[in-house]
Amino acid sequence: MKITAIRATPVNIPLEAPYLWSYGTLDGFSKTIVEVETSDGIVGLGEGPSPANVATIEKNFTPRLIGRDPIDIQGAEELCLPHWRGVGTIDIDLATIRAFGAIEMALWDIRGKAWNQPLHALLGGAHRKAIAFTDYFGFREANGNIGGESTPEAVADYCQGLAETHGTTMFEGKVSTADPAASIRMLELLRQRLGPAAVLRIDSNKAYSVTEAIRIARAIEPLDIRCWEDPVASFEDMAKLRAHTAIRFSVHTPDIRRAAALGVPDAFCTDVNVHGGIGRTVRFIGACEAMGIDFWCYSGDSGIASAAYLHLAAAHPHIREPSQSLFRMQPLDVIEEGPFRPHVNMVAVPEGPGLGVTLSRDKLAHCHRLFRDHGPHDKFRDPDRPGLFRRLPLR
Repeated sequence: MKITAIRATPVNIPLEAPYLWSYGTLDGFSKTIVEVETSDGIVGLGEGPSPANVATIEKNFTPRLIGRDPIDIQGAEELCLPHWRGVGTIDIDLATIRAFGAIEMALWDIRGKAWNQPLHALLGGAHRKAIAFTDYFGFREANGNIGGESTPEAVADYCQGLAETHGTTMFEGKVSTADPAASIRMLELLRQRLGPAAVLRIDSNKAYSVTEAIRIARAIEPLDIRCWEDPVASFEDMAKLRAHTAIRFSVHTPDIRRAAALGVPDAFCTDVNVHGGIGRTVRFIGACEAMGIDFWCYSGDSGIASAAYLHLAAAHPHIREPSQSLFRMQPLDVIEEGPFRPHVNMVAVPEGPGLGVTLSRDKLAHCHRLFRDHGPHDKFRDPDRPGLFRRLPLR
């Protein structure tokens, strides 16, 4: 079996309504969907985090991989990536690593399909078959009759509706307003409405200075916040904040060495691509386990990368906390089975071979048209100052 073709398609995955975060307004995500075709007729699916991955895949990876054995994932990595040390990803071009992560995901999908085994079986077997995810909340702009939660009371109503309709008890949301008072009030209402058993995690995307984060921490610590993601700009600032609060911290930057040296964060939240693929992500999770640092998965992907997260969480017992989810806010997907929808916080692991999901040609074409007609989603659009980028900290 040989690789005969590689296709990389840029797509837009919109949100049902834009939400507000530290850098502005976010209305969706732009991705690259990868198909690796083999001489046996097997097509492996992968996903890259940026439409910029298309050029890297077409110009750098495809000429090297055509004619190669798709089962030889290590050989593919050695052809496509320069060497870098350990399980970190800070030593070479991150864009190249992330683009290869999409290829590597597709090669794992091919391996599972060729051997008629789900990905979690290839990773050692299923520790669990249903995976916990949080439902997301935050202040949102209106899109027709959807969204428009512009007050703390409206966000609390939205989350209470999720609890009543879908049995959601695990939530994560944005706390990144320039004036934190509205966000603090939102969290107070959520704890009051959802009760003491609900999981509340928050994400500030580095919005605040250490001084402001200390003030916020003092206000929200009585609310039993499960984890606070990126409250400040750096690990060093986070270490300073640790002296003032017992709230656990998480980050997206996968730097275990600094975490071990500084004692923060308590958890990493990453995607497969930032590590260069599924294999290196498994190794990174193992390193987290050895260091006593939690790990969970990122949000904002199509069903292809989300399926990879499901299999990782199925196979690795150390993923003990719910992963992030924007599933409820995503009206479109590129797979027949998607978007995934949690029920009482849980999503079932696909049982088909490989990733266990099926690419929809119609849905892929539709999401590609969205990209072609509108360009990539701008995650850094400031509604208060159009044309200017925000500067952090906000306060």
